[in-house]
Amino acid sequence: MSIKEITERSHQLLHDWITSCTRANKISRNTIAVGIVVLDHMSMKSSINPHDVISAGGEIVGSRSQLHPVLRKYGVQQPEKFLKEVTTRQAHPDGKRLFEIFIYGAIFDGLTDQERKNLIDELIQVLIAEINQWFERQNLKLSINRQDSPVSWITQILEEAKSRSGGVVEQHLVGAKLQSRHPHIIIPNFPGHAADVQTGRAGDFVVGTTVYHVTASPTPHVIEKCRNNLNSGLHPVLLIPGDLISKTKSFAEYAGIQTRLTVISIEDFVALNIIEMASGVQKPYFEILDYIIETYNQRLEQVETDMSLKIDIH
Repeated sequence: MSIKEITERSHQLLHDWITSCTRANKISRNTIAVGIVVLDHMSMKSSINPHDVISAGGEIVGSRSQLHPVLRKYGVQQPEKFLKEVTTRQAHPDGKRLFEIFIYGAIFDGLTDQERKNLIDELIQVLIAEINQWFERQNLKLSINRQDSPVSWITQILEEAKSRSGGVVEQHLVGAKLQSRHPHIIIPNFPGHAADVQTGRAGDFVVGTTVYHVTASPTPHVIEKCRNNLNSGLHPVLLIPGDLISKTKSFAEYAGIQTRLTVISIEDFVALNIIEMASGVQKPYFEILDYIIETYNQRLEQVETDMSLKIDIH
C-alpha cells in the first residue's frame, strides 16, 4: 500500500477502535491512556513480539510506572492530573485489541522509520484531543433551591453526577458526611476505584464495628462482602441510591441476610446528617450542606485525579 493508503487505513482503524471502546457514551481515561502507550510501542518498533509488550498477567507494558513519561512525550503537561496509572480490568484488553488491530505494528510495513513515527504521532494526537477535552470539563455546578428539603438537594447532586461519577461522587460524599459527623475520628480516604482487597479494607469506611459500603450500582458481589463482614463480627451498612433500594433488598433477601444488613439510601443518609447537625448548632440546613460539600471537595483533591467531580453549589 502507498503511504496515503496506510495513513487512511490507520486512521479508520483507530476510529473503529475508539468507537468499540466507547461505553455508556464515553471512553474511559484508562482506555485512552493505554491506547497511547500501545501506539508509542509501535512508534519505536515496526514488528513487535506480543510477549515483549503484554505481561504474563495480561497488562500492557509501560501502562503503570512509565505512563506519565509517555504522556509527557506527546504533550500532556500534567499527566498526574489525568491518570496515575492504568488500572481498570477493561483497559488492558482494550490495549491488546489495539495491538491486534494494527497487527502489532505490521500494518506500517513499507514505511520508513520516520514515516511510521510521523503517522503514529498523528494517531496519538487523536487520543491527546480526548485528554484535552477531559481537562476542559467543568466542575459539577448546581443551583440549589434553599426552599427544597435536604433529601432533594442530595438527590439533585447524585442525578447531576450520575453520567460521569462511576461511584466516586457517592463514595466521597458519604466520606464527607462521616467526617463532618465524627470530627474526632479519622475517616479513611481512598480513591473511588481502589478495591477493598487492594487496600486491606473491610469496606469503604469502618467506624468501630460498623462497616459502610457505598455503591452507585449494587450487585450480589457487594452483598457477599456484607456477608463476610457479618462473619467477622462487623455490622455492614449498605448505602445506595434511593431508586435501587428495592433491588438491593431483594439481593439481600436472596442471600438470606436481609434481617442482619442495614440498607439505607445515600440521599437519606446524608440528608439526616444535615438535619441533625443543623439542629445541634442551630444553623440553617444550607450552611451545613455547604460545609459537607467543602469537606467533600477537600477529600476528593487528596486522592482523585478527576477534579471535574468537585462540586460547586450556589
